[in-house]
Amino acid sequence: MPVWINALRLTGVGFFIVGCIVAGVLAGIWLDNRFGTSPWLVLLGLAAGLTAAGMGVYRMLLPLLKDAMNKEKR
Repeated sequence: MPVWINALRLTGVGFFIVGCIVAGVLAGIWLDNRFGTSPWLVLLGLAAGLTAAGMGVYRMLLPLLKDAMNKEKR
């Protein structure tokens, strides 16, 4: 696989992490304002965003890790 494809994939991973965290926090802020539960739903949204980011990064990088393992075996 060309190096530039891996570089683009890693750039996408960075945007995915930021997007998950920002979406979780913004959803938490909106829900806190709606229900008056500040800061609990922001913290819950942050935790959900971090969890989604971690799981997504694992799934995005798994093909790269498998490719690297196959190259080492040869």
